[in-house]
Amino acid sequence: MAVLAGRVHLYEGYGPEEVVFPARVLALAGIRSFVATCAAGGIARLAKPGSLMVFSDHLNFQGANPLAGLRDPRWGERFLDMGRAYDPSLRLYAVNAARTLGLKCLEGVYAAVLGPSYETPAEIRALRTLGADAVGMSMVPEVIAVHQMDVRTLAVAIITNRAAGLGRRLLSHGEVLATSQIASQDLARLISEVLPLLAGEA
Repeated sequence: MAVLAGRVHLYEGYGPEEVVFPARVLALAGIRSFVATCAAGGIARLAKPGSLMVFSDHLNFQGANPLAGLRDPRWGERFLDMGRAYDPSLRLYAVNAARTLGLKCLEGVYAAVLGPSYETPAEIRALRTLGADAVGMSMVPEVIAVHQMDVRTLAVAIITNRAAGLGRRLLSHGEVLATSQIASQDLARLISEVLPLLAGEA
């Protein structure tokens, strides 16, 4: 098992190829399953701070795609079907594990935006109309890259706040970090429950 601690983001000025470089290295090293985590703002009614969300699909509004530009044939096909980017079996493992552990967890669609500013209430209303259940600024480039390399993906988010316009207070990065810190224990329990299942498959 390999673990990546932290990531770089498009909003920090890195290019898509730099953002996905660590994930591509893992895929080239032979991993068969990729478990991604992130923090996200809740859009769906039940996506409340401190809960978890397993992603079933995504909307990429980051304005970048790691498959564009120069291509290494080792990465796989350039024109990629993203219909099963989030592996149904792994999602089922996570949802069942959350139920076993008594964790608040739902499935939903993740909207990835560039950031680093939080979204406006109007943008959240638009994203909700388009089917988004949560919103954040990371993870989608890596998911696209490893899916291209035929690696199964599970993505789980900590819902750290209600998205702009859906809560009673202005968004605070400090509050997001505090909620992440508290809920990270639940996320760790969930991942610890899922990993033996992945090892069993191997």
